Amino acid sequence: MSMHFDNIALIGKYQSPDVAESVLEIARFLRSRGRNVWMEQGTASSIGGAGDYPIAAYEQIGAEADLAVVVGGDGTMLNTARRLAEHAVPLVGVNLGRLGFLTDISRSNALACLAEIIEGRFGEESRFMLDAEVLRGGVRVFSTRALNDVVVNKGDLGRMIEFDLAIDGEYVYTQRSDGMILSTPTGSTAYALSANGPILHPSVGGIALVPLCPHALTARPVTLPDSSRIEISLLLPHDARVHFDGQARFDLRAGDCVRVTRSPHALRLLHPVGYSYYAMLREKLHWSAAPRHN
Repeated sequence: MSMHFDNIALIGKYQSPDVAESVLEIARFLRSRGRNVWMEQGTASSIGGAGDYPIAAYEQIGAEADLAVVVGGDGTMLNTARRLAEHAVPLVGVNLGRLGFLTDISRSNALACLAEIIEGRFGEESRFMLDAEVLRGGVRVFSTRALNDVVVNKGDLGRMIEFDLAIDGEYVYTQRSDGMILSTPTGSTAYALSANGPILHPSVGGIALVPLCPHALTARPVTLPDSSRIEISLLLPHDARVHFDGQARFDLRAGDCVRVTRSPHALRLLHPVGYSYYAMLREKLHWSAAPRHN
């Protein structure tokens, strides 16, 4: 893939009043630098039109774009990553959301950072993803991909569920709990963190298993090699639900098996020069913040 970034797609958070102004400002800036700018189809619709910028579906972006600029929050980046990962299109994120673990460029500094990136001054990292499938009677009934996590939970039930956990074909345990989070290093600062899971550096080849409110107090998070095949089999009489990055979901029946493995596809994430993972954690998690005084 070309690293000259001649063809650049803009993808924005849908139905957000702040996005239209930012997307169009970035589009004008990139065009002034001689780049071909495309507007993702759903983005153009949500901001009231693309003006004179060509509109492109995700399929065209995946096949022809050299770079995609994601304007919004981490949720927008997660959705885009799942759609474009198999095409290896590099992504850069401009944060209009709350936290911005993945969309790390601030709106106020967006044009300066993008100028550096399109001129070849940037850092690149790879974030691995998970492939997940639901088996019912041994037959696949659903499959998708996740960048952050796969979460099996009790859905609408007001009680715990029970399931068997197997790793690489070996039975590990039967657990009664509200569910289980299977998290990548990218997702370790998301839902898994709130459930007392470990923070995994993005370069760590590991998948974190984080129980949700387990009945047994000895149930603790475990980090597995990313080569593991993880299977969660739902036991009778419980139904449940499985979520993927908190965006896609599938209703499970008793007896269903959720199988998760590392995906062969990965997110290519670009950062401005000077980006620091530890500085990002320090800012987003308020490490070293001065204590509050009443």
